[in-house]
Amino acid sequence: MKYLIASDIHGSADAAEKIIGLFQNLNPDHLILLGDLLYHDPRNPPPDGHGPQKVVELFNGCKDAVIAVCGNCDAEIDWDLLEFPCSGDYALLADGGRTFFLTHGHLYREDCLPFALKPGAVFFSGHTHVWRLEDRNGMVCCNPGSAALPKGPSPIAAYAFYDNGRLGVYSLETNAVLAERELG
Repeated sequence: MKYLIASDIHGSADAAEKIIGLFQNLNPDHLILLGDLLYHDPRNPPPDGHGPQKVVELFNGCKDAVIAVCGNCDAEIDWDLLEFPCSGDYALLADGGRTFFLTHGHLYREDCLPFALKPGAVFFSGHTHVWRLEDRNGMVCCNPGSAALPKGPSPIAAYAFYDNGRLGVYSLETNAVLAERELG
């Protein structure tokens, strides 16, 4: 399986267009969206290219491939606009015995889960706007950062890509590898 993973688009049509371009070029089985799709909340400035209506149009264009979870800035009214489910707090996927836990990160963290995960599971979350890929608590933890409003010591707009056991985080602007690893 191949997954393109993005988070924290916050209504940026510019970021959504880049994600959709990657989706078309990389041809993954699914586009995983880890929440905060349309709005930016009062603590963040509007992102470059702010255009939530365009974001809706872009993501609805590949609705059959989207797996999405709800973020803290997502609202019930968004669910009426988006043509794919996006109201869940988490989702689970499996790939050859490997479990993927998908969440936004405001309710669940790798040390605060609704149930125990097997060692070797992969925990995906957004929310912090800071990308990371590391081992923690017996899991691989991946945050693709924010596609629109990156933060942290290395504020690079980023995304993650999983390809049959290989997981990486990449710059959205240059596709440069930020972190990459083979999953055991």
